[in-house]
Amino acid sequence: MSKNKEILEGLKTAMEAELTGFNFYKMAADNVTDAGAKKALAQMAQEEMGHFKYLRHQYKAVLEKGNYDFGKAFIKKGEDVNENGNPIFSAAIKERIKDSHYEVSVLTIGMKLELEAMIFYRSCAEKADAKEAKQFYNELADWEKRHYKAFESALNSLKEEYWTANDYMPM
Repeated sequence: MSKNKEILEGLKTAMEAELTGFNFYKMAADNVTDAGAKKALAQMAQEEMGHFKYLRHQYKAVLEKGNYDFGKAFIKKGEDVNENGNPIFSAAIKERIKDSHYEVSVLTIGMKLELEAMIFYRSCAEKADAKEAKQFYNELADWEKRHYKAFESALNSLKEEYWTANDYMPM
């Protein structure tokens, strides 16, 4: 497989993952009742769409010109979901923790999506020849890592109470 074909395949895989993330976070934002979660998940959906658009731009550049186009700036970092200070859900969720199955599932699935994306982008960075490409993929991996840590923090803050309220015994 030629180098450009390998790059294009990697970019297609990345675009597909970002669209999956966008659709998942949008669906989750539309279905949660917690106002803080709605805002955080809608923001994450928009970030995933920003990643997709930038990856699509790079795909077109590699397809048409044979190389990445780093003249176009990577998406600007917005009001990032903070892995420490923003638990994603408001404190009110603890009042209805017993019935928060959907929210806990969103956190669990979100963590898996972000972890897979982070691992994929790190592998792309390792394979990349150009310094700019390595930096680009590492930035994406770091962004996904922040999302992962935010979900992990939120899940950890709810997990024990959720298990207790629902009589779950972790193995």
